[in-house]
Amino acid sequence: MKTPNKQQKMRRRLWGRAKGKALSAHQARLIENLLPKTAIDIDAPLNALSDYNSIRLEIGFGGAEHLLHRARQNPDMGFIGVEPFINGVAKALVGIDKHGLDNIRLHAGDVWDFIENIPDTSLDHIDILYPDPWPKKRHYKRRLIRSDLILQMHRILKPNGTLYFASDIPSYVNWALERILRFEAVDGGRFNWRAESASDWLTPFDGWIETRFEARALRDGRTPHYFRFNKTRI
Repeated sequence: MKTPNKQQKMRRRLWGRAKGKALSAHQARLIENLLPKTAIDIDAPLNALSDYNSIRLEIGFGGAEHLLHRARQNPDMGFIGVEPFINGVAKALVGIDKHGLDNIRLHAGDVWDFIENIPDTSLDHIDILYPDPWPKKRHYKRRLIRSDLILQMHRILKPNGTLYFASDIPSYVNWALERILRFEAVDGGRFNWRAESASDWLTPFDGWIETRFEARALRDGRTPHYFRFNKTRI
């Protein structure tokens, strides 16, 4: 695997600090003992999930409520969860340990550490739920939804594979929709927005579980938006 140059490393730094409050003793033990067993191989990210015909990737899983919920819902599906914040990773490990989940693999870092090593047309679904909106203009470069990531997501999704995006920040919604909908791959591939009316993007995804970020948005009077896209060709 090529070592990223300085410019690439700057491009891929999409978060601020990577640790918040101190971990509990239990969480610290799981980081030490369970994380190595569940961590993906960044050079071959799908190797440990080769027994699963269907694989789902969540980029930035936060408190891991959604990731754990989906993995429990779908024991026959493989999951990859990516989160740079160690506190979120610790919460995922607590759930994996508690429920005995063996269909999740984690990466405690940036999705750019390995996404280019995922084979073409190999994933069924990608989730990006309530990403940090980085509202100040000077921080836009840290926003997750950008043309380079959109290209990679389109590449690794299977034909008709799905991308789910959720946000409660109107400016980020507009930013993401503009970039996702104008994307066109070299072979003519696009992302088709599965919406016919406003109710479509105000309705939670099937099998949805409320996350702490969504609960915070509702408490603050913001409206969650849910967007469903399919990989397609014109």
